Amino acid sequence: MFSASLYRERRTKLGALMSKGIILLPGNIESSMSYAANHYPFRQDSTFLYYFGLKRPGLVGLIDLDQGTELLFGDDIDIEDLVWTGPVASLATEAFEVGVSHVRRLRDLKGYLDTARSTGTPIYFLPPYRPEHTLQLHEWLEIPIKEIPASVSVLLIKAIVSMRSIKGEEEVAEIIKGVNITNTMQLAALKYSREGMTEAQMGGKLQGLAIAGGGNLAFPTIFTVNGQILHNHYGDNKLTKGRLVICDCGAAAPSDYSGDLTRTFPVDKTFTPLQKEVYQIVLQAQETAAAALKPGILYKDIHLLACAELVKGLQGLGLMRGDINESVAEGAHTLFFQCGLGHMLGLDTHDMENLGEPYVGYTDTLIKSTQFGLKFLRLARTLETGFVVTVEPGLYFIPELMDEWRAAKKLEQFINYDKLDAFRNFGGIRIEEDFLVTSTGRKLLGDPLPKTVNEIENLRLCP
Repeated sequence: MFSASLYRERRTKLGALMSKGIILLPGNIESSMSYAANHYPFRQDSTFLYYFGLKRPGLVGLIDLDQGTELLFGDDIDIEDLVWTGPVASLATEAFEVGVSHVRRLRDLKGYLDTARSTGTPIYFLPPYRPEHTLQLHEWLEIPIKEIPASVSVLLIKAIVSMRSIKGEEEVAEIIKGVNITNTMQLAALKYSREGMTEAQMGGKLQGLAIAGGGNLAFPTIFTVNGQILHNHYGDNKLTKGRLVICDCGAAAPSDYSGDLTRTFPVDKTFTPLQKEVYQIVLQAQETAAAALKPGILYKDIHLLACAELVKGLQGLGLMRGDINESVAEGAHTLFFQCGLGHMLGLDTHDMENLGEPYVGYTDTLIKSTQFGLKFLRLARTLETGFVVTVEPGLYFIPELMDEWRAAKKLEQFINYDKLDAFRNFGGIRIEEDFLVTSTGRKLLGDPLPKTVNEIENLRLCP
């Protein structure tokens, strides 16, 4: 939790961007796993957290711009709750800590909104991403459930994106905490993963380190020997000789600001010559893209720069041919790099993704491509000082995709299909780091984590 003055400043700025009406920001409520009293670990809504700072479930933040009032709606626990939870500070006490002086019971919210609606006061809300949010909005505002998606406020979305995209010093400090906890997880994976272990055995250790860091996982860990599957979470696959392991993990600091890092390493103590050669291609693309980060440049252009570096390396392997820029423009590289280069990072791993990629990663004039590969680029817009972004190129050898393209002779002027069989069981490689865009370029966030071939092999050789 930050200072009360910071939360007041954020709410005031949001109000100035909206000018009139009511801003309705529901927090999250408890969500049950297998029966009503068995809850998933609670995670507060990120936008509520950004403006109201409280992690308590069952709260609703409201900014009444016409009345000049900020309110928190929620309920204090009773003695029967206290038996299970222990003493909990009153809502009024917690509200004071984030600069809110008006507290109401949750049951009073409907009446407040009814009064506003009766006078024609506009009520702004964000896209609901949980079914309970949809039901709450339906009840509070009497909007048919099917009409809720069309009733969200684009003006509010854009105002919040404009604020949350620029990270303040206090936010960057929290992201660094998340990155450094993630570093601890990555180092454990690099040092202690061994032949015969299952993916899940290491996945469990990594989650333990995230919890020990004071928070939890920012997203389900990707720890897999099937790295060709981009978001393949850990399972019961065993780590076997000759395979590569992708570890893509992130820890949320106690503040919920998170890190997101990826390393790829061999199950063996050293890379094979081919693995080393492909790894160097990805590393070159990652370092080239990271070096290009600066204010005023389209992230889409950095993505395309990384794609060109990958094509250059793939041509060296004999897998691709032809003009590099033309092959990227035609999307030939997406046989091997099917996704985007990176995304915003902050309170969410894919920061603000629930508000909509067209508003977070694009603009009214910069529209997302429909081309395979490029359409998965989450961030394309012009970089600004204060953005925090990931840079994570990769090469993924997907047998099913290779077979489909080969059968269709797709873009065969750029691809040497007769060379692909040697890579059918290769897997994938991804390298990811987190950067702050500064006024002069970029800054790597967190302590440096080994990523060169020699650095990784030195860690793998440790007993």
